[in-house]
Amino acid sequence: MDVIVTVTRPQITTTVTRGAARLLIDLGYAPLAEVTLPNGRRADLMALSRKGHILILEVKSGLEDFRVDRKWHEYMPYCDAFAFAVAPEFPREILPDEPGLVVCDGFGGAVLREAPTVPLAGARRKALTIAFGRLAALRAAGGQGTLLEA
Repeated sequence: MDVIVTVTRPQITTTVTRGAARLLIDLGYAPLAEVTLPNGRRADLMALSRKGHILILEVKSGLEDFRVDRKWHEYMPYCDAFAFAVAPEFPREILPDEPGLVVCDGFGGAVLREAPTVPLAGARRKALTIAFGRLAALRAAGGQGTLLEA
């Protein structure tokens, strides 16, 4: 008897997010999941490098998730680099060429295309870095919050 296992979209998102966070840590970044940005958008993963470089990863769970979500350009004013994070079976040919691309499973991932870097203005970088640090500290202390509140 064959058993058919159905993986839901939320399960794929959770798995890719976990693998992407592990990849970011391996690359020297400190990631935070589900960060609400000053424009009200929510970044799936926002990460800070040792040198203060800010990277945002947008997790896409499948074709329909990508088709209905065209807001990815709205993340760019809040990071130095932007990339999509997808599962290995994701149809990568539908993604635009401009952002970076990482492929992840639940255990890690690989960078298939480096995210182009467009450095943030100094004042914005400072504000985002302080807010990121405060948000991380609040979460570590057991609190909730968003980048807006930190």
